Amino acid sequence: MTHAAYPLLSATQVKQTARELGFNLVGIIRAEPSPFLDAYERWIAAGMHGSMGYMARPDRVARRRDLKAILPGVRSLIVVGLDYRVHVPDALLADPSRGRIASYAWGLDYHSQMLPRLEALAQSTIQADRAAVPYRAYVDTGAILERGHAFAAGLGFIGKNTMLIHPRRGSYFFLGEVLTEHEFDLYDAPAFPATMCGSCTRCLRACPTDAFPAPHVLDARRCISYLTIEHKGWIERDLRPMMGNWVFGCDVCQAVCPFQRFAPEVSDVSPLRMDAHADRAAPHLLDLLALDDARFATRFAGTPIARIKRERLVRNACVAAGNWGAPEVVPHLSHLLADPSPLVRGHAGWALGRIHTQAARAALVDKQANEPDEQVRIEIDLALASHP
Repeated sequence: MTHAAYPLLSATQVKQTARELGFNLVGIIRAEPSPFLDAYERWIAAGMHGSMGYMARPDRVARRRDLKAILPGVRSLIVVGLDYRVHVPDALLADPSRGRIASYAWGLDYHSQMLPRLEALAQSTIQADRAAVPYRAYVDTGAILERGHAFAAGLGFIGKNTMLIHPRRGSYFFLGEVLTEHEFDLYDAPAFPATMCGSCTRCLRACPTDAFPAPHVLDARRCISYLTIEHKGWIERDLRPMMGNWVFGCDVCQAVCPFQRFAPEVSDVSPLRMDAHADRAAPHLLDLLALDDARFATRFAGTPIARIKRERLVRNACVAAGNWGAPEVVPHLSHLLADPSPLVRGHAGWALGRIHTQAARAALVDKQANEPDEQVRIEIDLALASHP
């Protein structure tokens, strides 16, 4: 079948169907390279992707340069946005005895909720009453520079914090895409300038770890979201005190943005079923430190947090506990010095080094004598050296 055999599709119909499926934003563009492809390639060349090796894999780079490497006959790209903002009191989120979770993870896993709706969009508007036409649907998983394509489709502009921002909706929304061989009767164009930040630098100044070496440039190696989610190994010691009580992701550079005052609250019928309950937004650190694999699986099933598994979440909770510094965490951290994971043991040791009590020191001294892992021993030694 040739492309000439495919009838032009109605952009209006596709957009109406997308909204009926729960998407809040939708745009349709020709399948061309992202307007910010060069920025991505400079970012990779500078090594700012950290341990996310998949971002720099040659096959993935090739797909981001040319969407035909994903779908050879691709002609069009449908880009959608889905809101996720709900409100939780700032005082609760700032409570150091709680582990703060990025707001996008307060509800169901957006991948599992958005992808079936994208598939439904494709089936009902692209495939209906016709022979099967190849397409691909992605939600934050394909090798696509989705923020650049979303900008091209008129869904927003790129902020100095590298987020896609809609000037009347803020940046609390997910993106998804459908690639198709079809063409449409109308295509969208950028609706806003490439950036609308002006002289504002609130996001750059607010970042706890100074992860923005320049406007529109994020060094993932210093980003709390990267450190708590993507990074699987040891968190650099000099960054740990800057991470506060974040245990999964970070909202700081979005929360301080002036455009966020326009961000709509999600409704009760949102596909994500966002939950503003305190224990979903900021669970008690003592509870997180006590998690085993079974309790972790039960508590976080179906949420974005499930993907990092228990080891990384408890590692992050140890860092937050060290930053809290309260004596009541000492028994929990001391127990974790015997954890099967060296990563957990080492970060628990670091946290105990931040709590200058006799009990914390005693736990470290006891562990120092029988720790088999070299990196953990280094953490224990440094933790003891920090005690008065």
